[in-house]
Amino acid sequence: MNWFQKVFNLYISSSIHVSLAILSFSILTYFEHGLSLDRNFLLFVFFAGITGYNFVKYSGIAQLHHLSLTPNLRLIQIFSFFCFIAMCYFAWHLAWRTWVAGGILGLLTALYAVPVSGKNLRNLSGMKIFIIAIVWAGSTVILPLIEADKLLDMESLVDFVQRFMLVLALTLPFEIRDLKFDDEELGTIPQQLGLWETKIFGTILFLLIFLIELFQKDFSSDYFIATSFACLIGAFFLWNSRLDQHKYYASFWIEAAPIAYLGFYWFLRNFL
Repeated sequence: MNWFQKVFNLYISSSIHVSLAILSFSILTYFEHGLSLDRNFLLFVFFAGITGYNFVKYSGIAQLHHLSLTPNLRLIQIFSFFCFIAMCYFAWHLAWRTWVAGGILGLLTALYAVPVSGKNLRNLSGMKIFIIAIVWAGSTVILPLIEADKLLDMESLVDFVQRFMLVLALTLPFEIRDLKFDDEELGTIPQQLGLWETKIFGTILFLLIFLIELFQKDFSSDYFIATSFACLIGAFFLWNSRLDQHKYYASFWIEAAPIAYLGFYWFLRNFL
């Protein structure tokens, strides 16, 4: 394995990539609502994403194999600690109301990984994907608006529902990938519906997002065009999802969809 592959593997496994996706969704919320970007909040979200994802992914491994961690895992553990410190630093500059809402989402994230009475939220039948979508939508729609002291009205609720559906649809390829490994008790959507029906379900979600955006925004608006683009990208990746995916099909390409969404919107806004 050459140095580029090692760096790329570390970039993915340390959750930097997925945190950039979370950051991209948060920036889109600021743009959509005409708000000035808040550096402290955006850095808080970025470092919280790394901290939360690495906690969920590696906490069990670290407890079981603390004395025999691989060099990469030790490096990720140290990196995550410093990201946690950075998260706390930037959280200190946020409003108390953001702490409260963020604390609720953080608790959901912790309960996703830490068992209570022998079970965590991830292992509750049919709940895994919905918990992920709630945390993502809450972190990237509700939290930015709360920090900006913007009234949470019907428009905000619709945006939350749209983001929830988008994350839900983008997570389906991960569940398709894990179908042959997941315990049947997890009750994932592919387990309950089947492979073909899961893709139809995801397509319906993308179509609903498009229709909601069509009623909310002007047909020629940059945000409507960018959202339509994101739905098309998501549908393309969903329909090309297979049980035997490339190692980084989901963890790089699909998680890059929010980054592409933001990039396309920024291009439309600044150059067209």
